Amino acid sequence: MIEAKRVRRNTLGDILRRSHMRFPDKKALQFEEEVLTYRELDGIVNQAAHALIEKGLKKGDRAAVLSRNSMDFVILNFALAKAGVIMVPINFMLNKEDVAFILGHSEVSAVFASPEFHELAQGAIEQSGLAIRVKLLISKPAAQVEEWQPFREMLEGADQQEPEVDLDDEDVAHILYTSGTESKPKGVMLTHKSIISEYVSTIIEGDMKEDDVAIHALPLFHSAQLHCFLGPYIYLGGSGTILEQATPASMLETVETFQATQLFCPPTVWIALLRSPDFASRNLSSLKKCYYGAAIMPVEVLKELNQRLPSAQFYNFYGQTEVAPLATVLKPGEQIRKAGSAGKPALNVETRIVDDEGNEVPRGSIGEIVHRTSHAMIGYFRDPVKTQAAFEGGWFHSGDLGIMDDEGFITIVDRKKDMIKSGGENVASREVEEMIYLHPKVSEVAVIGIPHPYWIEAVTAVVVPKAGEALTEEEMLTFCKERLSAFKAPKYIVIADNLPRNPSGKILKRELRLRYDFLASQQ
Repeated sequence: MIEAKRVRRNTLGDILRRSHMRFPDKKALQFEEEVLTYRELDGIVNQAAHALIEKGLKKGDRAAVLSRNSMDFVILNFALAKAGVIMVPINFMLNKEDVAFILGHSEVSAVFASPEFHELAQGAIEQSGLAIRVKLLISKPAAQVEEWQPFREMLEGADQQEPEVDLDDEDVAHILYTSGTESKPKGVMLTHKSIISEYVSTIIEGDMKEDDVAIHALPLFHSAQLHCFLGPYIYLGGSGTILEQATPASMLETVETFQATQLFCPPTVWIALLRSPDFASRNLSSLKKCYYGAAIMPVEVLKELNQRLPSAQFYNFYGQTEVAPLATVLKPGEQIRKAGSAGKPALNVETRIVDDEGNEVPRGSIGEIVHRTSHAMIGYFRDPVKTQAAFEGGWFHSGDLGIMDDEGFITIVDRKKDMIKSGGENVASREVEEMIYLHPKVSEVAVIGIPHPYWIEAVTAVVVPKAGEALTEEEMLTFCKERLSAFKAPKYIVIADNLPRNPSGKILKRELRLRYDFLASQQ
């Protein structure tokens, strides 16, 4: 049975080896000046896996990675998988206390950090009280720092052959910590099987091909860039370029330089690209497949993108970390006809809309979106209570409210926590946002509810004007009152320079609620 198990195995390390065998001399990835073919990438990954095992890391250990995008990040992703060590990617924008919580909660045995985050990592380790066995500097460190050894130095002389480790598809490959907007972050446990099942759905639903040229610009610590794009393209044998940071100038330059055919951005980043002066001057005609996620694309922004990138087709990927993260897809042919929709369930996903008791609601009715899928996590690390709640009734509960129409298309109404209760009526923030985007001077908007002595929650719009445009609160209030029912129209308008967002581009509404909760008290 051991031999049969090895023959049938399909892990993250296995998919890289197979791409190496299929396309040994094809460019796999480029980061800055370093270019690796599939043969070279698989070889250096094997070296890293052997070196980590020699350092004493063993199957089931956890290893944290705190770094911006780099070639080393990708090498570690696959090397840890081949060694059977569980990767714990960490958001580099977290403070020391939050990083220390994740390190302590996951009880990591190793920490890999880029030089700019070395002090953050060291401080978090000390605060966590953990005795870390392996501490390595990744992403081109200049030299060893105290107890931290340069990652590439460790690889010198290591074996390039596949390491022999007893792995199984059902082993946990990654623990990805949620953003923790409601409480402490939860550790989402994804197995090799869950992740690769999601890769299959992503490839099929996203019409991805081995001859695509991809840009990996959004943070790799986030499941969207890591599991919807980097992993699937390695699985296929596609070519890609890694960017350290997702700045509009670098992204547009890279598309032109490498004639990229594929690009993923959340709507906020697509908006930033459109507003960049480089958008009009760069040759972007190579782009054929453009993806967005993390939020619904405002209809007016989508129309502008279609006009300015006429050769590109757009896909909306909706989901969350707990489903690795793809759940539903809105394909190019439906972008306008079903504008604002999150699409239909992906290949390996079954989706329903249910009420608070778990009963499926009639088509066209609002309820919670739940899924059954092989993409799904096996649970939250060391949190059986929240795991049981997430899988209540035999479905994964997304926490999103939505509607399914007669054709099976799903529209996200709001996160449960973002539904505004104003004067006894429910107000969906996204509906108000879509209307405000119709104003020709608006670049971005986020609608929130703030505490109010009469309304309980007051609908409040935080609006960012387009560059060079002047907007007033009175102008926007009048615009909204003319187009929305009275209970939906914002009671307050805030004109802002920008909106706070996390590295994946998602607007941080909790931060906005904290920032502007004083408005009602001033009236």
